[in-house]
Amino acid sequence: MKNFKLGVKVENMTSSNGNDIPNQFIITTKEQTIFQSYSSVIAVRDHKLNKTFLDSNTWDYSTTTGKYRNQFLCEDKKETERKIKEGVYILTDLN
Repeated sequence: MKNFKLGVKVENMTSSNGNDIPNQFIITTKEQTIFQSYSSVIAVRDHKLNKTFLDSNTWDYSTTTGKYRNQFLCEDKKETERKIKEGVYILTDLN
């Protein structure tokens, strides 16, 4: 197979000092950017639909998940909760 490319990239999230953060992943495809904590998908930014989806069961699973979810969304939990309430973010089953 020549020039076979899936177009999927998986990276560990990185800390402020540039170190990889174990078990916290950013998965990038042509259409989506996905935040996965351990084996659970927490959030999906769908670029084609221009929408952000949060897993209804795991978006606020733990302090650690919240810390990296905030980093992924570039906001704090209060802002995320406001966007959920206003329908900007859609809660759904991502797992």
